Amino acid sequence: MENFVLPPIPAKRYFTIGEVSDLCGVKPHVLRYWEQEFAQLKPVKRRGNRRYYQHHEVLLIRRIRELLYEQGFTINGARNKLNNQASHEDVVTEVREQSPFSLLQIRNELQSVLTLLKL
Repeated sequence: MENFVLPPIPAKRYFTIGEVSDLCGVKPHVLRYWEQEFAQLKPVKRRGNRRYYQHHEVLLIRRIRELLYEQGFTINGARNKLNNQASHEDVVTEVREQSPFSLLQIRNELQSVLTLLKL
């Protein structure tokens, strides 16, 4: 599929399926299908079962679109890739939380080393 630039995502809390369709270059029926295939994609449903997507879901849809349409992944391949990314991000977060030094402590230490080097 051709590479075209997607419009910027406006600063809103919720988006309708039509808005997401326009923002992501994907038809509404495809979005509804992806909701069944990707567990991470769970829009809020309100009045009359209308779907409302949040900003992070729009970003996820764009990522799914990229994997399927631009990188040529299958649905299963894209699902596995997203699951692996999520587990990798969990490990990175866990390592950050276990770090004995805060960023502020490291920054202060580096500044003191820099001061010593300038002398």
